Amino acid sequence: MKRWAAALLLVLLAFGAWLAGRHQALSAPPVWDQQVYLWQRVWSTQHAPALAASRDLFSSLRILVLQLHPREGLRVMPVDTALLKQDGRPLWLVARLDGSQPRWDEERLYSRLLQLVQQYRAAGLSVVGIEIDHDAATARLPQYRDALRRLRRQLPADVQLSITALPAWLDSPQLPALLRQVDSSVLQLHAVLSPQQGLFDSRLALRWTQRYAQVTNNPFRIALPAYGMGLVGVDAQGAQVESEASLRVAGSLRELTVAPQHIADFLQRLSAHPQPHLRGVVWFRLPLAGDRRAWSMNTLRRVIRQQPLHSRWQVKMRPQPQQNGLYDLIIANDGPADAPLPTAVTLAAGDCLAADAVGRYRLDSTATQLRFIRTGDELVRAGQSRPLGWLRCQHLTPGGIRVTP
Repeated sequence: MKRWAAALLLVLLAFGAWLAGRHQALSAPPVWDQQVYLWQRVWSTQHAPALAASRDLFSSLRILVLQLHPREGLRVMPVDTALLKQDGRPLWLVARLDGSQPRWDEERLYSRLLQLVQQYRAAGLSVVGIEIDHDAATARLPQYRDALRRLRRQLPADVQLSITALPAWLDSPQLPALLRQVDSSVLQLHAVLSPQQGLFDSRLALRWTQRYAQVTNNPFRIALPAYGMGLVGVDAQGAQVESEASLRVAGSLRELTVAPQHIADFLQRLSAHPQPHLRGVVWFRLPLAGDRRAWSMNTLRRVIRQQPLHSRWQVKMRPQPQQNGLYDLIIANDGPADAPLPTAVTLAAGDCLAADAVGRYRLDSTATQLRFIRTGDELVRAGQSRPLGWLRCQHLTPGGIRVTP
């Protein structure tokens, strides 16, 4: 009898341990695969250190290799294949097909894609898949489905096929058939409505991800922004989008940014509601040192690893030489991560002869304080600074500076 009791106790203990382990597995946040887009049309010496610094972050690289545009035609990007061979990570070759061109020369396009696969593999690169980035009109999804089916037939069996999917397609009954033509997909969650409406809406992004997970039966990833952009010439007729490089055109410039904390909060909410088939994140885009609109690598690492993103701002006063009482004001990001410019900076000051704001601030002043109010968005990398304004005052209250994030 004692033996049966002991055996039963062991069974109960084992069952309890199994239940505890299962509960822990179910409650643990999902471990997502992290990948990144290399979207630069011109490669530079900045790519080597960026790739080296990203090796611990991204399992695979998605490289823009080909673009089809109505004005430029079919353009192959001059990629540094020797650098990619040295890097050694698996590659996805991305073809960007402009949505304003619903039809294309399939024979020429697919032939060029297959040539690139062979060319990259002959250079010793590990090409695992092709991603088609085509923002097709919802009404044209059946045609896009048939085009993907024809491409799938021509690809080698060991080359996967993926597409960039748009939230606008979620209401189409044709979407499931489209997704059955590919091995996986990437749901784009940034800049999908219009640049004028912002780069990212976390509320919509969560809703879109949940809906998409119910539509697809294949693995998918979400594309998230780690960048900003500028809108040049904003008016009733729209605006041109400026990204890594200046467009060098006349017109007003409006900056659009995505705060790293905003994306970190979204990922935390998403991890609390695991979605079927969601395998990971593809970040847009690989941070280069000279890409002033991309997050820094360190900030992207902090977001991925769920590390604190506390902001810490310091207002620095620099006296102008041979100008008694005249100071330039600088706002410096002394925190560990990139952060949007503060909403306002207030200085307690009296007997000010003159003052003004510069850059992305305007000045509201009273007899006892100067208040610099932000007028436009800009993300400031950790360790960098921006001009705030200048002043000539007879009296500044010690400790009288207040920064409102």
